[in-house]
Amino acid sequence: MLLAAGASETFTPESWFFDNAWTIPALPCAAFILILLFGKRLPYKGAEIGIASVVTALGLAILTTGAWVGEYESHQGSHSAEAVTQDVELAQDTDSFEIAADAGEGGEGHVKAEPVVRKLDWLSSNGKSFGIGTLVDGQSVMMLLVVTFISTLVHVYSTDYVHGDRRFTHYFAFLSLFTSAMLFMVLSATTLQLIVGWELVGVCSFVLIGHWWEEKANSDAAMKAFLTNRVGDIGLLIGMTILFFAAGNTFDILDINDAAINGEIAHSTLTWASICLMAAVMSKSGQFILHTWLPDAMAGPTPVSALIHAATMVVAGVYMVGRLYPVFWDGMSIAGSSINLMALIGGITCVFGGALAFVQRDIKKVLAYSTVSQLGYMVMALGVGAWTAAMFHLFTHAFFKACLFLGAGSVSHACHHSFDMKADMGGLRKYMPTTHKTFLIASGALAGIPPLAGFWSKDEILAGTGGWPGTNGNGTYYIIFAMGMLTAAMTAAYMARTIWLTFYGDYRGHEEPHESGKRITVPLMILAFLAVVAGFFNMPSQWVGDGLGLKFEQWVEPAGTRLPGNFTHAKPSISLAIVASLLAVAAGAFVWNYYKKLYAKDPKATEYTDGLASRMPLAASAHKVLEEKYYLDHLYTDTIAAGTKGPLARAAYWFNQNILDGIVDGAGKGSVGLGRFIYKYIDQGTIDATVNQTAAGAGQSGGILRRVQSGKIRQYATLMFGAAAVLVAIFMAAV
Repeated sequence: MLLAAGASETFTPESWFFDNAWTIPALPCAAFILILLFGKRLPYKGAEIGIASVVTALGLAILTTGAWVGEYESHQGSHSAEAVTQDVELAQDTDSFEIAADAGEGGEGHVKAEPVVRKLDWLSSNGKSFGIGTLVDGQSVMMLLVVTFISTLVHVYSTDYVHGDRRFTHYFAFLSLFTSAMLFMVLSATTLQLIVGWELVGVCSFVLIGHWWEEKANSDAAMKAFLTNRVGDIGLLIGMTILFFAAGNTFDILDINDAAINGEIAHSTLTWASICLMAAVMSKSGQFILHTWLPDAMAGPTPVSALIHAATMVVAGVYMVGRLYPVFWDGMSIAGSSINLMALIGGITCVFGGALAFVQRDIKKVLAYSTVSQLGYMVMALGVGAWTAAMFHLFTHAFFKACLFLGAGSVSHACHHSFDMKADMGGLRKYMPTTHKTFLIASGALAGIPPLAGFWSKDEILAGTGGWPGTNGNGTYYIIFAMGMLTAAMTAAYMARTIWLTFYGDYRGHEEPHESGKRITVPLMILAFLAVVAGFFNMPSQWVGDGLGLKFEQWVEPAGTRLPGNFTHAKPSISLAIVASLLAVAAGAFVWNYYKKLYAKDPKATEYTDGLASRMPLAASAHKVLEEKYYLDHLYTDTIAAGTKGPLARAAYWFNQNILDGIVDGAGKGSVGLGRFIYKYIDQGTIDATVNQTAAGAGQSGGILRRVQSGKIRQYATLMFGAAAVLVAIFMAAV
């Protein structure tokens, strides 16, 4: 039967590109070294090395993706022909042709590619070998393409954006290392390699966020990102250590997943490992309440912000969950549930992160909180069992979010490096038509407006919750579904606000703006195009046919043996798509109309003094809470950090001076007194006295013997005769 056979049939792809995938991260790593050594001596100060390396890496990534897709389609074609023959025979024998007709639904029935692993022995301990190498599968191939593509555009864009910067060479060196670290992580065959890549990404982000370290705010933002991520990294190390021992002393990712799928690891162990790893996801991928570093990271150059938010760093946590999904599937009890820790954290992050975007004046911070919200969407999807939807949203989000960040940089470039929408922008559509159009398209994709890319991935996530009738997800996550729908409306609303304040109304700046150059606008047009078409890679088969639908799922999703046995795909729903889209359009239209009326009254009006907050006390209170970012920074900075540096530090100092030093000083004084006692009474009074008395006795005995030894032979003979007589007497008495 096709449904049973097709769902389990796999093949092992073969290609030079799979065996040598290590060359892709190696190229930008080599560029990092070469730029540092020779960059300042070159005509373009090292930018040419960085661009050449990442373009070559992109070419290899494209060829690797093409080989992967080609291998799949080749085996799928032969599999389908064989399946049709089997189905006809089955129909003739049993009249059960309808069984095969349902086999392709949701992607089941398609042949799947097994991962390609190439490893080398790294070290041996107690007779056990540990290897390092590459793991190439649909997930890693997808990430290779996304990371190298976005990085290439960022490199090109940066040649204009940071032109003339005092650390231009340094910037391109670490941009290359940043790219290499992320590529290394996504190809990791072991958890040990994943940890190394994870930490390298964090170090590079620290350097690039603090690129303009002369300003204290920038260096503080870099330090905040670094330290906040260290909090979650403790969870990463503990979680990976638990999995190492639980899976039989192995770092191998596939072995760990197999052990989790086959029930070789206890559920409680997987739960604790999942909780620890979620701490790492919360910090690296900006989940509530460890998201606070991410908006402050906007202190770095805008191209860095685009790279961090679109293709590196912040998606590392999402990628890690997807890579170790069997661990979380069982550990979080995802199947058949209505709530779990991962889904709850993701849902809360969606809503709370999105709410913060409403009160930002800085356009980059609006996009930063939007990233927080969308990362919450991805984590939420993984939490409800929608693995493919989460990875697909990661894929589509990379293009439209990179477009938005680079668009914000273009706007800032034109407005004399200001990011303040209220003070220095407005009416820019007349001066910057290309930036305006690309920003508008990317915003629509982010808001989930059909048929743009974000619509397809967002709709899959909502269906995956199982909260809408007929979607048949892996559980019934009604609360999470409501959070997802609310987030969809909020996203459209705050992006409508951003577009209005930036591109519409009257220009509020001081000098006339201008459109950016080709090195900025061409990447924007490419990304805007992808924000339109990227969603078509995973359209439902029910809508476009099995030959065109669900291609992303078929190419990227792990082989059946690498996913939990009870994993299922949600069914798409036209009614859900319509309702979610109408909700987003209505929310965006409401906010647009609000700002249009507000600024029609007074072009210099402010939403803070002339909006709802000025008329409604409750709105004013809510606005204050949002402005203070839920007071989390106050908690971390003024309470925890200041408390550590202030009262806690003083208490520790007092304890050190008065207790620890007192104990040490008392021990020292006691040792001195004891030493004096031993010297006076033991050493001098007893030992020395005994030695002296012994010496005196020996002297007296010697004096007596000296008198006996007079040198007179007669006296010696007398003594000898007397001694012999005594011995004879004793002998006779004894006998």
